[in-house]
Amino acid sequence: MTSQDALIVPFEDNRLAAELFGEYDANLAMLETRLDIEVVAHGNVVTLRGSDSSCAIAREVLESLYDRLAEGEDISTGDFDGAIRHARAHPADTGMASGKDLVKMEQIRTRKRTITARSPSQSTYIKSMTKQDLVFATGPAGTGKTYLAVAFAAAMLERGEVERLILSRPAIEAGERLGFLPGDMREKVDPYLRPLYDALYDVLVPEKVDRDLETGVIEIAPLAFMRGRTLSNAAIILDEAQNCTQIQMKMFLTRIGEGSKMVVTGDPTQIDLPAGQNSGLAGAIEILGNIPEISHISFSRADIVRRELVSKIVAAYEGED
Repeated sequence: MTSQDALIVPFEDNRLAAELFGEYDANLAMLETRLDIEVVAHGNVVTLRGSDSSCAIAREVLESLYDRLAEGEDISTGDFDGAIRHARAHPADTGMASGKDLVKMEQIRTRKRTITARSPSQSTYIKSMTKQDLVFATGPAGTGKTYLAVAFAAAMLERGEVERLILSRPAIEAGERLGFLPGDMREKVDPYLRPLYDALYDVLVPEKVDRDLETGVIEIAPLAFMRGRTLSNAAIILDEAQNCTQIQMKMFLTRIGEGSKMVVTGDPTQIDLPAGQNSGLAGAIEILGNIPEISHISFSRADIVRRELVSKIVAAYEGED
């Protein structure tokens, strides 16, 4: 790192500045590591030294997140990671004024919590779900495909933009056969649908989830239960779609009715279909690619936000493949 003139970034509120810097200045340490700069805090003033471009990114990140704190939002280490990713993707000129709009991270708001995009691809994903009637999201585990789709659908339900929330997965028998599992049909398929339940309970008040599940406002069901239905005025999600056959995918996509939005997520590298059966996910994306109401967001290993170790695991397996 070459020696440069210092960039001084002051903050008005000492309490908010301390929260911004993190415990033992952990957030500032992240800026140093990720941007290869020197970051020193004195009271409510931060001094940045390093390349002009990296210092400009650090200033954008700090001022953007400070503005969020000033508006009453909470921030976490993950928000710092997300802000750095966004600022790197769209760096501002070093001489331009800073502000909260320079690091634009899209958000989904429910009564329970606010979910903020942690990568530029996640921001694009949220914007696509807002604008398009059908969105495909593909990529490795840990990129937020399913979680953001469930959060977006839950927010639509809370705002009254849809009447129902329908979540589905193909119940592929990976290592176990349904017939040998105990319980009735719902108890047999619930293990396959557990990630959808987990996401719901994280973004909505648990009492509301339980009540809406009982009344049918929220429906979680295997893909096979969708046949013959028309799903109108609903937010519809198909998860793990790489495990759909081509016939199943066409059946599901044609269930969308008036006033509905549909999100289809999957990881094309994790196909559990029996040998000889082709996944319907890639074919659907290719066939429907020219329809303006449909978009496809392709996440990569660089978009993994779960934790750095997950990214390393995915990278190791990609190298093995």
